[in-house]
Amino acid sequence: MDNNKTIDSLVTKILKSYETYGGINLDEAETLPNRETVILSLKDIQALIYPGFHLDEKINKFTLHYRTGERVQRIIARLTAEIHKALFFSHKKSAEKTYKDAEKIVLDFISCIPEMRKKINLDTQAALAGDPAAKNTEEVILSYPGLEAIIVHRIAHFFYIYDVPLIPRIMSEYVHGKTGIDIHPGAQIDEGFFIDHGTGVVIGETAVIGKNVKLYQGVTLGALSVKKCLCDKKRHPTIEDDVTIYAGATILGGETVIGKGSTIGGNVWLTESVPPASKITAMHD
Repeated sequence: MDNNKTIDSLVTKILKSYETYGGINLDEAETLPNRETVILSLKDIQALIYPGFHLDEKINKFTLHYRTGERVQRIIARLTAEIHKALFFSHKKSAEKTYKDAEKIVLDFISCIPEMRKKINLDTQAALAGDPAAKNTEEVILSYPGLEAIIVHRIAHFFYIYDVPLIPRIMSEYVHGKTGIDIHPGAQIDEGFFIDHGTGVVIGETAVIGKNVKLYQGVTLGALSVKKCLCDKKRHPTIEDDVTIYAGATILGGETVIGKGSTIGGNVWLTESVPPASKITAMHD
């Protein structure tokens, strides 16, 4: 058997499949954002939000200024390049224009980090207050998947609001793979948000979540219909302040509103609104 001929034949079939089924664009491949570079930037941003917690580096009050400056410059350089590629690929404007737009977006993002840290600190405190098993904030920051998913969501949501293509989804799907928590970057989530355990949580693009909301594992805030024609409509529910939703609950529909202070029990299926201070439980025969 001639292995070289066999390999050449296999390569030819693979190349033919590119022509038949797509999946590669030789003219535009270099303009697509690099997933690994986006993830490296995301890790740098997480380390900027909570210095010293997630990376193997020595930080003290003498080195913090240097490390922070170094990290900020690295984030700006990497993210500007990747956002530039995403904007150029999607909007087909001039390279000069999309680069300037990318640069402004990244600088705006860096300027928002102090306010983002304030909101994430409230998320951290909500986890500490809401989980009797949590001993201290350090444990929450280092080990809670719910907090990591929320941090990444707050980062991705910023770029979603700025209409950056591709990159918010790269960020959200990266943390989805790590934690099992699927939050679309478009979801609007206020401060003091806590996801306990977290595996299997799904929060759709047009969901709106108020202050001090707590979700348990397996909760779905989803759409009643996945028809493509509804992509510009509100498809996912609104959860008002101080609501707790227990494991396995499914709440569907863009017009569905869960009133302030309500408690939704485990395995409940809801497709209509409930008034404030409601207690909804699954019915059993």
